[in-house]
Amino acid sequence: MKCYLCKLEGKDTDAVASCIVCGMGVCMDHVVREEIDHWEGGYPFPATKLKKTIPRMLCKPCYNALMGGKK
Repeated sequence: MKCYLCKLEGKDTDAVASCIVCGMGVCMDHVVREEIDHWEGGYPFPATKLKKTIPRMLCKPCYNALMGGKK
């Protein structure tokens, strides 16, 4: 799999991860590793925020959309 964002820039770079939101393949320059809160709960409630976070790989566009452009 190749990095989609690199391809848009005219480069041919191997992807190292797939974005957990959109599924796009991304290289090391375009991936964001983020610790995301994990929620557990039944339908429809209650939901409980677990104590530990889970590492997730996101592309930069999805990260900016989800986190409000922090990176």
